[in-house]
Amino acid sequence: MLNILGCLDRPSDGVYLLDGIDVSTFSAVQRADIRNQKIGFIFQSFNLLSRTSVWENVEAPMLYSGVPKAERAKRIEDALKVVGIPEKAKALPNQLSGGHQQRVAVARALVNNPAILLADEPTGNLDSATSEEIMHFLQSLNSRKGITLVMVTHEPDIAAYATRIIHMKDGQILSDEINETVKRRSVMHEADA
Repeated sequence: MLNILGCLDRPSDGVYLLDGIDVSTFSAVQRADIRNQKIGFIFQSFNLLSRTSVWENVEAPMLYSGVPKAERAKRIEDALKVVGIPEKAKALPNQLSGGHQQRVAVARALVNNPAILLADEPTGNLDSATSEEIMHFLQSLNSRKGITLVMVTHEPDIAAYATRIIHMKDGQILSDEINETVKRRSVMHEADA
């Protein structure tokens, strides 16, 4: 599912509209362009480049999109502030905790200002306290920046952070529910703001 949503694969049937654009018939090059412009990826295993600094890991997607150096620097600084680790810019991934590595992965996913973030088991390699912290952070990205987050997880306690939960098995939708608890919390938070 994430491969189709992330424009890595084309659907075998039907139409896929991403941000109002039919991407279902795009060529591989067109799909790569749309991924770079509209989609951020957060992986379970972080997929950080081990021999490059946090700064360089976050910079990588912008190199492919031709963002000028001064703009790249501003976006990296902003993204590292958003995820709460600006002081880690020079560190290598192996010098960071799992939670900090996931924050780098989130910063990397955000630097091209995506309309959608696709997260594949984003807390799968984290302890429960760090998982909770990352999920609160992802919720805030959705509520403050309006970024759509699509997350795949096998963990019910992590799925409980979502406003909409779709259960799937063998490629088939079993259920599609609105999570009223999160929806109420979101409405109360907006009223307080």
